[in-house]
Amino acid sequence: MRTRPPGIDLSRRDLTLDLSRVVCVLFVVVVHLLQVGIGPDSGGGLVTSRPAEQEPWFDAATWVGQIMPLFFVVGGFAGAAGWASWLAKGGDATGFIRLRTLRLAQPALPLMVFLAVVLTAVTVAGLAPDLVAAAAVGAGMPLWFLAAYLICQAALPALVRAHRRAPVATVVGLTAGVVFVDVLRFSTGVSEWGLLNLLFVWPLIQQFGLWYADGWFDRRRPLTLVAIAAAGYATLWPLTVWGPYSTSMLGNLNPPTVPLVVLGLSQACLLRVCRPALARVMAWRASRAAVFVLGSRLMTIYLWHLPVILAVTGVALLIPGAAPTPSSPAWWWTRPLMFVVVIAVLLALSAVAGRWETIRDLGPVPPPVVVAVAWLCAFLPPFAVMQWSLNVWFAVGGAVLLAVSVVLLRGTRDRSLASVS
Repeated sequence: MRTRPPGIDLSRRDLTLDLSRVVCVLFVVVVHLLQVGIGPDSGGGLVTSRPAEQEPWFDAATWVGQIMPLFFVVGGFAGAAGWASWLAKGGDATGFIRLRTLRLAQPALPLMVFLAVVLTAVTVAGLAPDLVAAAAVGAGMPLWFLAAYLICQAALPALVRAHRRAPVATVVGLTAGVVFVDVLRFSTGVSEWGLLNLLFVWPLIQQFGLWYADGWFDRRRPLTLVAIAAAGYATLWPLTVWGPYSTSMLGNLNPPTVPLVVLGLSQACLLRVCRPALARVMAWRASRAAVFVLGSRLMTIYLWHLPVILAVTGVALLIPGAAPTPSSPAWWWTRPLMFVVVIAVLLALSAVAGRWETIRDLGPVPPPVVVAVAWLCAFLPPFAVMQWSLNVWFAVGGAVLLAVSVVLLRGTRDRSLASVS
């Protein structure tokens, strides 16, 4: 039986990272609540807008509000622990990638089927094409995460091994890749070159999670970590003012760019600085219960939150006075209530859809080529939506590909292997 990599303590679960993951996803829900504006205009028709992005403070707010790099840092820590545990059970890279892919593809399948059915129905019914297109784009917005995370999870075994052999060289190599792709993209003016940074930016940020897992951040003094974070944020200013990058961190998201790496390192430092305070929060039983409930349904909450936001908004439009004009004072004041309603609906929905997050009754690990094909089938739908936005054809095709991925990964049912999940 193989031994676990050094530096990973399987007996100690860091509850502050569980809290961080939950906060990250809830913060994404809040941000999207402020970005999706559908309501009546002055003439009695419907208007769609992105209210938060119209505000003068929005770009600056994204320097704090863009927390997805932190999610990948935490994912790196969790992935390192998961890989160590898998090795300790005698597992290999193929089995690990199979499970990690299935944990993303299986919860995404019912969402993609739902989107395919709804978009097909409204297209056949001939509903307002512009409104349907805007709603489809909004519903598909979070799916980019699946494409990026699938890459990171597939690369994690190799990156953990590289981290053990040459941690500094691994980070330097990935950083060089990020910079090279950005130089190529901006020097040629071909934005598609930036897609190559899916292979560098998010795995590099995930690598910070491996450094977090082996204690590098623990060994730094809080003032040192604060100084690193401050230097990172200071670096964003010339990168976005004099450099080619957007002043909005959302504008640097797809394709991902250098500023996200800087932001990820800064957030990793601040996470460690805040760890004592987060630990005190997690000392409360109520906090642990809330994190457990939300954390066990986190993928469902993330994947379904925008469709739920759109659905709740649609119901509000049917109630006289319940849907204020986007960007109006009444619209802003109703956002907290909308958040409560959306979370309540998501929790109710997760009682059904959340079952797809549970992996059990798996067959033997398929051959590597089958896992590779299944991974590609899971990767292509979110990548297509990220690059070209969601439409009825991508939804239907995505549902088919995700179904193929899940079937290939699950294999022949064998209850004796259920415990590996």
